Amino acid sequence: MNSTKEQKLARIHAAASHREADRIPVGESFWTGFLKKLDAYHGHSIDPYRQFDLDYLMVIPNMDPAIRRFEIQKAGKEDIRIKTGFGATLLRRGDIPMPHYEAFAVTSAAQLKDFAFDPPRDPRRLYGAGDDQINCVGDTLLRSIPCWNARLDSYCDDFPVFGGICEAYEYVWRITGTENALCWMLTEENAFGDFVECVGDFLVGLTEYQISEARGRLAGVCIYGDVAYTNGMLFSPEKWRELFAPVTKRLIDTIHAAGLLAYYHGCGNAYPIFDDLAAMGLDFYNPLEAKAGLDVVELKKEYAGRMAFAGNIDVRALESGNRKQIKKEVLYKLQAGAGGGWMCASDHSISSFVEPQSYEYMVELLREYGSLPLDTERLKAELEALER
Repeated sequence: MNSTKEQKLARIHAAASHREADRIPVGESFWTGFLKKLDAYHGHSIDPYRQFDLDYLMVIPNMDPAIRRFEIQKAGKEDIRIKTGFGATLLRRGDIPMPHYEAFAVTSAAQLKDFAFDPPRDPRRLYGAGDDQINCVGDTLLRSIPCWNARLDSYCDDFPVFGGICEAYEYVWRITGTENALCWMLTEENAFGDFVECVGDFLVGLTEYQISEARGRLAGVCIYGDVAYTNGMLFSPEKWRELFAPVTKRLIDTIHAAGLLAYYHGCGNAYPIFDDLAAMGLDFYNPLEAKAGLDVVELKKEYAGRMAFAGNIDVRALESGNRKQIKKEVLYKLQAGAGGGWMCASDHSISSFVEPQSYEYMVELLREYGSLPLDTERLKAELEALER
């Protein structure tokens, strides 16, 4: 029998408060390719959140600056070129998992001051079905998805649900492109700084709108923002603190003011700003990419009581299909759950290269070994045996 929403919520709040509930909570995001394989494996449509009794999920609104359907510029047998509400032109090729950005809305710093946004509280962001860049452009191209409110309604009775919002850099580069954003923050400081503030006002407004329209149906809000890559920050921590930290702090404060949990999803190795995020009161940092050298067992020792984590199960172990490798990875990372402060998840998402049997095995291990309080001696003994 699956857990109740109340049990799931108790696990999440215990982890955020560095306490133990009945078991380590687990959440996940899934590539469309994996979901298709899961359906084929079972022979019918599967909802992974219900199938695996996961503890939470995210529902993201339409964040496009301009709310509109995708403009199809070219469509072939497997390739398609679209223009989105961000004003970005993307090529989605059938032989490549992720889309390629070909052009962006803003190509000169002088254009920043004139860039227009549909209002953050436009009802179409939450109540209109359709296309939007963040929800619809990934390892496949989705069209005409159900509205945010309907997606929230379909889960909120059974699961703690987190809303979603970008942080400032993540939003800016989708308008300007990465190269321009990185250059202009140094060469066009005034224009770029003013634009970041404008973006911040928009993001805070949309966060407030989600929370008010949720009417108690949200457990928290996930802030999405990649400010790092495998080897470190995309720009200096000092530049992040100057330009982007104020918006992140406003978002966290807005979420907390509503009595909700603040969850941050940022890829790469952003360790240099973990102290800043902890000082802002961030509840969870995710996904802690193992491929970027992050280890939640070690981080937990440093941040216990200050900031909780979610993620860090190396998806490469799951992709390998090797049950011994998967078991070693899961049992080692489970140690981070002792005393609370950690929710289990992959170190990014479950890719199309993961077989359903491998993910199911991971969940089996979590159920067998993840009850709280953890039997740490058993975990260590099993890990030692796996090393032999």
